[in-house]
Amino acid sequence: MLSELELRSIIEGGFLPRRCECIKAQDATLTIKVYDDAEGTGITVTGIQADKLDSSRAICNLITELREDLKHAHAPAPRRAGARLY
Repeated sequence: MLSELELRSIIEGGFLPRRCECIKAQDATLTIKVYDDAEGTGITVTGIQADKLDSSRAICNLITELREDLKHAHAPAPRRAGARLY
């Protein structure tokens, strides 16, 4: 099992060059905030079970899922063909 500092470093490093904060709560769950440099906004995910991140694969899967969430959070809404922009 990785120490809290090592786990935090790996997760935060996985989002470079974006800014990321990984905070461990009293109940041993993680809150991860990833900021989009362009807009200063991003995503916040809470309640991640730190004890489930017991392998490099689990950590990599988490980072990949959060990157996808971040990408979809900033995707433009699809427009209908012929829709007017007001």
